[in-house]
Amino acid sequence: MAQIRGTASYNLNGPSNNSFQNSRSEATNDPSPLDAIRAQTSKIEDWLDTISDPVKPYLPAIGRFLIVVTFLEDALRILTQWNDQLVYLRDYRKIPYGITHLFLLLNVLAMITCSTLIIARKQSEYAVIGLITVVVTQALGYGLIFDLNFFLRNLSVMGGLLMVLSDSWVRKKFAPAGLPTLDEKDRKMYFQLAGRVLLIFLFVGFVFAGEWNFGRVVVILIGAVACVMVAVGFKAKWSAIILVMILSVFNVFVNNFWTLHEHHPHKDFAKYDFFQILSIVGGLLLLVNMGPGQVSFDEKKKVY
Repeated sequence: MAQIRGTASYNLNGPSNNSFQNSRSEATNDPSPLDAIRAQTSKIEDWLDTISDPVKPYLPAIGRFLIVVTFLEDALRILTQWNDQLVYLRDYRKIPYGITHLFLLLNVLAMITCSTLIIARKQSEYAVIGLITVVVTQALGYGLIFDLNFFLRNLSVMGGLLMVLSDSWVRKKFAPAGLPTLDEKDRKMYFQLAGRVLLIFLFVGFVFAGEWNFGRVVVILIGAVACVMVAVGFKAKWSAIILVMILSVFNVFVNNFWTLHEHHPHKDFAKYDFFQILSIVGGLLLLVNMGPGQVSFDEKKKVY
């Protein structure tokens, strides 16, 4: 009887333990909602990478051109409106007559020369410094330093220029003269972080400009999430693509200067805004091409 009870006890307890272990194993193997989302996003990322493969080799060139296009347009505008620019600087900004000529001439030469160097990938460090200097001097010269919208947009343009700087250092193994002597890895890492953060300031200005409606609120919410993700470097390529699409659609429908009459008072402003947004889109395209860099959640996930 003892033997029978022992056998019976073994038969009863054995299967129940196996069933418990099997149920635990099945519970462990069941993917959590977060894991399922990650799996789906990975599939979508792979799909986007496959679609974008033909364009990828051209992204750096397209991004660089778009970043400097606002400076090329500005140089052309100064040349075609030379007398109007002189009158504004002399009569409204009270800048002496000879200095106005020198100010405009130096700005035009700097914008054309530095933009050409960036497109050609030659002396990018000095070209970026030159264009950032142009942004600062124009803000002071035209009295726009305290214009919040202008300030935020130009911060974003400078973010795009920092992305150019970071992109150029990928191909170099030496520190350019006159800049902090950080090694290549550190320089690229910190300038990518600064570029990412500055790029999103245009959207901050967009939030506070214009009339509020349901569609605008939806776009702001989506864009705000994408901006935060770009800044912290979480799914940064996705977020940058979303911002590129939002800004491109906004640019075409809001800053459509080509639909305005030649003498419309807002034509120059719309044209200026249009090309500035193109420059920021260029910076985002460089971000899509390079990735967010080491100071980002995307890179930390690879480590841990």
